[in-house]
Amino acid sequence: MSTDADETGHTVHTTEGPASAEERVPDWWHRDHPTFTSLTGFFTGLAFVIVVPGLFAAILGWIFDYHTAEDLFPLVLVTLAVPIGLVIAPRTRRFGRYMLIGMAVTALVVGGVSGIVLWYLVNYQS
Repeated sequence: MSTDADETGHTVHTTEGPASAEERVPDWWHRDHPTFTSLTGFFTGLAFVIVVPGLFAAILGWIFDYHTAEDLFPLVLVTLAVPIGLVIAPRTRRFGRYMLIGMAVTALVVGGVSGIVLWYLVNYQS
């Protein structure tokens, strides 16, 4: 291993020889690796479904009175323009598709679990 100084004067440790390629941090994670993009898109969609409506409702509740905030809540659907815009743009199409899949799966799971819980409560707890 050798020590060099870059143009800013910072010390840079470098290795020479065949081992240097193995010790480098893989830069393909930071580019368009299909698995990374897919997983990131899916979990972004999951977080999008959970966080955005709650945050939107909280902001509306702080700014407006209850009835006005309730009337304005359907405007949260405007945020669906984000994943649709990602699907339209060629560079972000894969990310946008998986974001939509994450949103759909999360909505199905939340709806299914709440339906089962409601069915159980109505049939066995009333």
